[in-house]
Amino acid sequence: MSRAQLVEMARKDLEHGRNGTLDQVDDVYQVPIEYYYDAERWEAEKAKIFRRMPLMLAATAELPEAGDYKAMEAAGVQVLITRTRSGEVKAFVNMCSHRGARLVDNGCGTAHKFTCPYHAWTYSPDGDLVAIYSEDDFGEIEKRAYGLTELPSLEKSGLIWVTLDPKSDLDISRFLSGYDELLDQFGFKDWHFQHMQRVEGPNWKVAYDGYLDYYHLPILHRNSFGTEIGNQANYYSWGPHTHLGRPDAGLEEFEGKTDEEWPITTLVAGVWTIFPHISIASFGGGGRSVMISQLFPGDTPETSYTNQIFLMEKVPDTDELKQEAQQQFDFLKFVVQEEDYATGIALQKNLDVGARNHVLFGRNEGGGQRFHKWVDAILETPDEDLNKLFQTG
Repeated sequence: MSRAQLVEMARKDLEHGRNGTLDQVDDVYQVPIEYYYDAERWEAEKAKIFRRMPLMLAATAELPEAGDYKAMEAAGVQVLITRTRSGEVKAFVNMCSHRGARLVDNGCGTAHKFTCPYHAWTYSPDGDLVAIYSEDDFGEIEKRAYGLTELPSLEKSGLIWVTLDPKSDLDISRFLSGYDELLDQFGFKDWHFQHMQRVEGPNWKVAYDGYLDYYHLPILHRNSFGTEIGNQANYYSWGPHTHLGRPDAGLEEFEGKTDEEWPITTLVAGVWTIFPHISIASFGGGGRSVMISQLFPGDTPETSYTNQIFLMEKVPDTDELKQEAQQQFDFLKFVVQEEDYATGIALQKNLDVGARNHVLFGRNEGGGQRFHKWVDAILETPDEDLNKLFQTG
């Protein structure tokens, strides 16, 4: 069914390309300008969005084998994701139950136990407390009550989602709204993790607006890649998650083919965003690859940072392929850092000077409109009603 949906979207993009049209929403939309810098709202976004919504924190390829782990900080929460002996993924607060020390430094690795660097309490990848240093001296406690604090998590489509609130009852599958079935067509579960790099940016919503926007491509990216794609997007949404296609008459070469005959590289082309902080874009340098942009709020309302995670369908096994892949990664960092985010950082400085009281999203910018409406809706929704916001498909 998901492949059929991909073909249906491609056929719509073909029709728009032939007719010289694009999907447009009903009206121009205004976003109050203070939403991009107001400290109180920013704190609410961190608490009610980043700490309540499932976040895509890792790819399966980053911890493919039993004993592998990934440690990172997300929205101020230190997280440890493990691959247990049974092959299951689990996520925990990266915090010893004794006195709160961080168990593992940020990064990926392999370990069949985690020993606290402060007092040497030791935990299994399943989160169980298995040893207390100088236990006879410490005193008697019930070890089962002092395992690591587990966070809700789900591995699906070669990606791993984690909810930072350990008490959350938001169903992650429900939150995905069937979008994971489309993402499954990439086949990420069998891909290779190649590289990660970090880029500093403006307010997280300024940064994310750009991921939902083809309108700027032939202008801002005119000297890099933007003229290859054009400035028009068609938006397809599942809950708060959005795929950006585009009017493309060139797809007529596949028109007479069955659903199964359409090449998967064509069907998954474009940009795939996962609310509230992920963008996935496909590239070809050094072999078929994707850049997963993993966006987080920074230390102030005016800042953010993005982890650029590069997955490749196949391991580059020659010096030439490795060089091509590295050139692709360097190019993409340059484009985001020196074009997108440099523009966003300069833009950010204009927002609170009082020149305007709102920014605009046009009828051709439906993805941005939908994103901001979802931000508003989630901020207004109490914990007990979160599951009602999402549908399963």
